Amino acid sequence: MIPYDQLPTLNAILNCTCAIFLILGFLMIQTGNGRGHRILMVSAFLVSIAFLASYIVYHLHAGTTHYKGTGILRTVYFTILISHTILAPLVPILAIVTMSLSIRGKIERHMRMAKWTLPIWLYVSVTGVLIYLMLYRWS
Repeated sequence: MIPYDQLPTLNAILNCTCAIFLILGFLMIQTGNGRGHRILMVSAFLVSIAFLASYIVYHLHAGTTHYKGTGILRTVYFTILISHTILAPLVPILAIVTMSLSIRGKIERHMRMAKWTLPIWLYVSVTGVLIYLMLYRWS
């Protein structure tokens, strides 16, 4: 079992891994590799589930972590945090809907939905890593 104080690092690793899988999955479909795309997108989804479980466990035990930075960095941090917090709850919904369209063979609708899902999911994953760095490594 990972100690609770190590969960933020695990969360950042999971977010980073998810972002990599999303980018590689996008590149796979762009090059016509549907099988590779499916594997990477399902992997991104599973990594996101692991992240969510770890995130919940950590915050149930640790509570809220406060940003200690000042000045312009504080403004940047809260701008990232607010946009991340608004978009993050959409990711599971968007991902499930997008994946279910693909599974049901509704590829045109899947592609239209993925044009929204991918950038939001990728933004949330990348900003999750940035938030971690600003909270735990750069402050």
